Amino acid sequence: MRHPRIIIAGIGLDAIAAVGGVTAAAGTGSPASGTTPAASAPASGPGATAIVHTAQATVGGRTQAILVNAHGLPLYYYRPDTSTRSLVSGRLARLWPLLTSGALTAASGVTGKLTVVHDAHGDQVGYNGHLLYTFAGDRAGQVTGQGLQNFFVATAGLTPATKSSAPGTSIPAAPCGGYGY
Repeated sequence: MRHPRIIIAGIGLDAIAAVGGVTAAAGTGSPASGTTPAASAPASGPGATAIVHTAQATVGGRTQAILVNAHGLPLYYYRPDTSTRSLVSGRLARLWPLLTSGALTAASGVTGKLTVVHDAHGDQVGYNGHLLYTFAGDRAGQVTGQGLQNFFVATAGLTPATKSSAPGTSIPAAPCGGYGY
């Protein structure tokens, strides 16, 4: 049986695409040294380099340093994932694109461990054992996916994940926000 939130999220993504709203595309470019990143999609593909750095953003009414990709898009982690396996696929993956890379570069403010996890989705970037994603509804410097569908903004101080998720782990209720709830 498919989870109702995932089905609803897929319907929401299809509706957005039908009216010409948000699209998620893969890019392989990297910003020039010393410039502010522009809005675009995450690094993708075997030769691409993922650049992860921190930026100030308002999350839940508080300004804090969050992880962003080379294009300034906020990075999220999915609570049900394990440190070695992404559980995001299909329509959910179109709404929450995976950050993939062939190589990694940690820039200013990144104090945790960046890794590349090789799984069925390709070479996905992880931070402190949490696999990373962007949100199709975000723009550079804008956080709109916090707490939606069990995705949470990644911060430089993100607590390292364990190898596998524990069954029965309590997950706090997330705000609605109109994306499938």
